[in-house]
Amino acid sequence: MKKLLSLLPLTLALGTAAHAASIPVRVVVVTTFEIGHDAGDTPGEFQNWVEKLPLNQTIPAPGTDHEVMRYNPRLQVLGIVSGEGPEHMASAITALTLDPRFDLHHAYFVLAGIAGVDPNFGTIGAAVWAPRVINGGLSHLIDPREIPKDWPDGFTPVQGSRPDETPRPPLHSLSGDMEYTLNPALTNWAYKLTQSVSLPDSKPLREIRARYKNYPNAQKPPRVMLGDTISSETFWVGAKMNQWAERWVRYWTDNQGTMATTAEEDVAFCQALALQAKAGRVDPNRALILRTTSNFDMPPDSESAAKFLADEASETGYSAFVPSLNAAYTVGSIVVRELATHWDRYDNTLPN
Repeated sequence: MKKLLSLLPLTLALGTAAHAASIPVRVVVVTTFEIGHDAGDTPGEFQNWVEKLPLNQTIPAPGTDHEVMRYNPRLQVLGIVSGEGPEHMASAITALTLDPRFDLHHAYFVLAGIAGVDPNFGTIGAAVWAPRVINGGLSHLIDPREIPKDWPDGFTPVQGSRPDETPRPPLHSLSGDMEYTLNPALTNWAYKLTQSVSLPDSKPLREIRARYKNYPNAQKPPRVMLGDTISSETFWVGAKMNQWAERWVRYWTDNQGTMATTAEEDVAFCQALALQAKAGRVDPNRALILRTTSNFDMPPDSESAAKFLADEASETGYSAFVPSLNAAYTVGSIVVRELATHWDRYDNTLPN
C-alpha cells in the first residue's frame, strides 16, 4: 500500500500533463478508404479533405489500418481513414477515442463516405444526410430455395422466427444493435445548411439515369437529401435484395424510416461512439453521417443482377465514383467549416 501511495502523486502529475498537452479537436472527419497516397494521385474518400480543407499536418496513428491521421491546427479539424468494413471502423474509432493525444469531449464527428443508392429514393451523384442507421447485417436467413411461399424474403430478426415478427424485438439487446437514430436537430441543421448546394451533373450521369426508366426519382439530377442508410458488410445487389432492404428499414423504424443508401461501416461507427460515450470520452449527439451516391444498388429493369454485379466488380458501373467523392467534400466541408470557424457558438451548444 505504501508503494502504491508513493506512486500516486507521479501518476496524477502525468495525467495532468497529458491532459494539458492534448490536441484540441473541434471536428473529426471520418472517411473509410484512400487509394494510394493521401494527395496527388487517384483519389479516395480522404484526398479531397487533405488537399482542399486542407489537412496539412500529419500525425502518426499506430495500430490503425491507415497508420496516419491528418490535422488542421487552425480549424482544429482532425481527419482519419478508418479502413473499409465495420471491423475497421469500430477499431479505428475506438483507438481514436482512447488516444491520450486528443481531447474529443466536445468534438463533432462527420462520417463522409460514398454509398449505393436505392433508385426508388434518389439518384447517383447525390448527397444524403442520414437521420437513422439500420443494421442490415444481423439477422436469421433461410436459404432462398426454402423460403415459405407467404414470406416476402428469407430474413427474420435474430430474436424471432418470422419476417414480420410482432411485437418488434428491441433495437438494442444481447443479440446486437439494430437501429441508431442520430441527433434529429443536428441532422436537420446540417441538411438545411446544405440543401441548396448545387451538385454538378454530367452526360455520363444522365446516361446512367436514363436507363432507370421506371424510377422517377432515379432520373432526377443530383441534390442534397435526407434519407436513412442500411449498414451491411455484405455487398448485395439486385431488385429482390433492394425490396428486402426497404422492408427491413421500415420494420426496424416502425414504418418511420425511408431506405435511401447502403454502406458497410455506419452501424459500427454508431456503436463505437455509443460505447465510448459511456466512459465520457465522446458525445454521440454530435455525430453526423453523410453518404454520397456512387452507384445504384440494383440494375435497371432491362438488366440482370448478375450482369450488374459484374459491372460493379469491374468498376464500369461506378460512373459516379468521382462525382460522389467530390459531393462528399463539397457538402460535408460546409458543415465542418461552419462548426470549426464558429466554435464559440457550437462548443457548448449544439446546433438546432
